Amino acid sequence: MELAMVAGEASGDLLAGLLMGGLKQRWPALQSGGIGGPRMVAQGFDAWWPSDKLAVRGYVEVLKHYREISAIREALLLRLLRQRPSAFLGVDAPDFNLALEGRLKAKGIKSIHFVCPSIWAWRGGRAKKMAACVDHVLCLFPFEPELLRVHGVSASYVGHPLADHIPRVPPREQARASLGLSRDDEVIAVLPGSRLSEIQFIAPHFLQAVARLQRLRPALRFVLPMAPGLRACIEPLVAAHAPAARLSLLDGQSHSALAACDLSLIASGTATLEAALFKRPMVIGYNMHPVSWQLMKRMRYQPWVGLPNILCRDFVVPELLQSECRAEPLASAVLKWLDDRPACERLALRFDELHLQLQRDTARCATDAIAQVLSA
Repeated sequence: MELAMVAGEASGDLLAGLLMGGLKQRWPALQSGGIGGPRMVAQGFDAWWPSDKLAVRGYVEVLKHYREISAIREALLLRLLRQRPSAFLGVDAPDFNLALEGRLKAKGIKSIHFVCPSIWAWRGGRAKKMAACVDHVLCLFPFEPELLRVHGVSASYVGHPLADHIPRVPPREQARASLGLSRDDEVIAVLPGSRLSEIQFIAPHFLQAVARLQRLRPALRFVLPMAPGLRACIEPLVAAHAPAARLSLLDGQSHSALAACDLSLIASGTATLEAALFKRPMVIGYNMHPVSWQLMKRMRYQPWVGLPNILCRDFVVPELLQSECRAEPLASAVLKWLDDRPACERLALRFDELHLQLQRDTARCATDAIAQVLSA
């Protein structure tokens, strides 16, 4: 079994890394290569390019890197057409992967896409493109396969691998001990994103909120897990915006931070679902280039941006976006959670229901679906 894979950025690397255990169990002699990150490499993946090469969000930001990203895709295409793997598995990154998958499929290479693009939230026209580009889609959420079938796209609901990986009862005390925190500390996890553009646009506002919170509640502790390679960008921002904060910078360890914390201040993205699975209240913030924001805002179909709100079909956690993603409103929203323990407990129960809904033994379901595609 030779499987080519592309996972863009840290969230794709996380999902693919969790899936690869199931792939190797089904096909012990599996050989895999393409674009991936450290979690995939730890599972034996041969990363021809690192996943952070694709870690760009927003139209303006993509334009700045378009030439490099396009060159990588062309080089990858030529290599895969020479090697002709058993199948290609694109993990998220639809703007990069769908075009690649379509060209591979046209040459007779089975193409599977893992993570349905959020056509239910914005850019629904991509569903028609998927019908031409992919043989099958592995969906994380239960309502997605039917949406795709309407457009002639073969799809399976496989659940979310994070729901299998994250325990329903988070190991709070163990995580706190590993991070040097006491059981009585009030701890806020700060997650400003894993892309460089997110650090540039979001981290200053989050850190200003941290500084404000520290002044208002001197006993608060903060932990900030960093994606690989971002320490050099984050340390100067901490020095500039929150030099006196009781803030610990962590290399990775986002799950330890979420297990240990009382709540999180978090950038919109996969990390918000992780926080929900850890049953933690959160304040979602996001900021991007103004031109990118205007373009993306016009394409939204739903009032929610954060995955917990989308899946619960309600504003169960606050979203402070663009002009609202500033120190004072962010800090105020954090304090509201800290001062309302019954609300936190009610939210934890709702997130536990969500956790159960997304548990499906994703690795087994996904490998079953992949095997069916290969045998077709």
